Amino acid sequence: MLQKTHRRPSALIFDMDGLMIDSERLYFAAEREMAAQFGKELRDEQLWPLMGRKPIESLRLLRGILGIDPPAEELLEWRNRLMLAKMRRELGAMPGLHEILEAFHGRLKLAVATGAQREFLDIALDTLRIRGYFAVLQTADGLERGKPDPEIYRLACSRLGLPPAACIVLEDARNGVLAGRAAGCPVVAVPNDYTRGQDFSEADWVEPDLFAAARRIEKLLDARNGANQ
Repeated sequence: MLQKTHRRPSALIFDMDGLMIDSERLYFAAEREMAAQFGKELRDEQLWPLMGRKPIESLRLLRGILGIDPPAEELLEWRNRLMLAKMRRELGAMPGLHEILEAFHGRLKLAVATGAQREFLDIALDTLRIRGYFAVLQTADGLERGKPDPEIYRLACSRLGLPPAACIVLEDARNGVLAGRAAGCPVVAVPNDYTRGQDFSEADWVEPDLFAAARRIEKLLDARNGANQ
């Protein structure tokens, strides 16, 4: 975990999958279902590199991992169908999501920066009824490069009208942490059951859940000189 001095935050930028919503288990289930159709099995660590990336990039990686012939575009359409059905049936908020939104809405600018496409973000926001909390919604649509490239976080900061150093990124996976760090944002990692084994050494802080992340952010807001707590 990095130790450095931080300025007082002005915004929070949330990743979506695995951070705001309990969707990583749905992705893992969909990808394992796909693999089974080819007589193959997937371990968690094989799926880690897919997390946070642009959807088409993830399916290109999956195609290589499985060593299968169908083009990534076809695999993406297949996974989308599986995921949309699962999200409509099983989607839930991660513990502490509503509390952290309530705690900082109106005090800090809030944004989402997700590697998912807009259709998935819309389902999450409307199912959980949280759209009104966010000033900026940034998806992977139209991006040239997905996480761990910093493009998505640089764009989110620009749309917020703030320098990256003033925007805290909340992420659950290593690819997202790397993207936030490369963009110049301080990063709070909040690993979930599917990402706890990943390397979070590039994060500024690692917290066990969103409740603890909220306490960390409160300390930063309360610090007189913005120093690391």
